[in-house]
Amino acid sequence: MAKTRIDLDSKTMRAVLLSGGVLSEVMAKAEQIASRARAGASCATGEYRDSIVVEPGVGRDGDRAAARVVAKAPHARIVEAKTGNLKRAIRG
Repeated sequence: MAKTRIDLDSKTMRAVLLSGGVLSEVMAKAEQIASRARAGASCATGEYRDSIVVEPGVGRDGDRAAARVVAKAPHARIVEAKTGNLKRAIRG
């Protein structure tokens, strides 16, 4: 049986992984996670919930589209430490 060999061109793969289409899909998934995080947020004043946003970006090596779901409220770390809200939102 013949073996199949596939050679990937790294410049082409980088271009694909940084393309608008891939970023669009990554952002859509991140928005779903952010929506779940907002829905699950404990809400004394709404500040924490309203501070949950999606930030587009690139991977650590700059070779692929990426996004981060972050809570920007000053007390967000405390809320996350106590509730694990963002972590739960990632799991779906």
